[in-house]
Amino acid sequence: MNYRITGTGSCTPDIIKKNSDFLQNKFLDRDGSDIQSSNPEIIEKFKSITGITERRYASNEINCSDLATDAARSAIVDSKIDQETLDYIIVAHNAGDISCNGGQVDTLPSIASKVKAKLKIKNPNCVAYDILCGCPGWVEGMIQAKSFINSGMANKCLIIGCDTLSRILDENDRDSMIYADGSGATILEKDTSYDGGILSHKSATFTYEGENDFIFYGSSYDKDLRESNDQKFLKMNGRKVYEFALKNVPIAMKDCFDESKQNISSLKKIFIHQANQKMDEAIVSRFYRLYKTTPPDDVLPMNIQEYGNSSVATIPTLFDIVRKENYKGHKISKGDVIMFASVGAGMNVNAITYQV
Repeated sequence: MNYRITGTGSCTPDIIKKNSDFLQNKFLDRDGSDIQSSNPEIIEKFKSITGITERRYASNEINCSDLATDAARSAIVDSKIDQETLDYIIVAHNAGDISCNGGQVDTLPSIASKVKAKLKIKNPNCVAYDILCGCPGWVEGMIQAKSFINSGMANKCLIIGCDTLSRILDENDRDSMIYADGSGATILEKDTSYDGGILSHKSATFTYEGENDFIFYGSSYDKDLRESNDQKFLKMNGRKVYEFALKNVPIAMKDCFDESKQNISSLKKIFIHQANQKMDEAIVSRFYRLYKTTPPDDVLPMNIQEYGNSSVATIPTLFDIVRKENYKGHKISKGDVIMFASVGAGMNVNAITYQV
């Protein structure tokens, strides 16, 4: 049985936030002390590591579920299905519908239920639910959808990755410059006549050595705000995440790819979570090193430079753009073998080998 992506969609917010927009921020260290480097120096170093020059933020009246609905509607139109025939709507995110400047995580009802309502789907047998799996959420949602189809419980699934991380940022934390908002969606269908689809997948969760503390909700670096307000913000131990990713993601990718029985020379594109340009390039380089070769120059499409890190949304957004627009010279054709791979809070790692 084959599991085929028949439609994709994405929603990128309109507000462009450039690196220069952070020049007036008061960046602080974790203990609340001033950082000795100037803001231009901080921002230039940030750009050299992450590759990011700008990112997208949702406007005040737009919530995560709105972005998710727009991406879903686009994927449904692209797939040419009747939305009433959907068996599952699976939405992966990190913080739900957070009102602008509110800081209150809202996941009740689920984003998936809100999307189903906004799409006006009548069928009660279309089951809608959310998953929390960090940045790998969309990939994990695809794996769950494939399992539903394989078990006979579903024929068509809508999988969405969405986040509005701009709503949970500490403006005193220089790491906050990495994050962005967005949403991407796919329709996965059963198609026994199709020669391709999901060939293999791999998932893992690491917690034993404290990995679940690498990305977390924490207090502001501003001491005054911390004392007057117990609001939590998205926090990251960047060095630990980098070391963890380089150690574990290439191995997971190889385990996944080996299971597909494909030759490494047949792998055309790797759609990896757009977390950090240097980190992603290093992961892919180490992955190919496990096969005693080097990555092709055109194997790694990236849009983090313009879109920032929108967490769960990065892979489905990039895949939709490349699939429809041949983004920055990257294109995919029928029969191409590609890979999706991600790492994030949990700490979770996963990958899928897919034949277009």
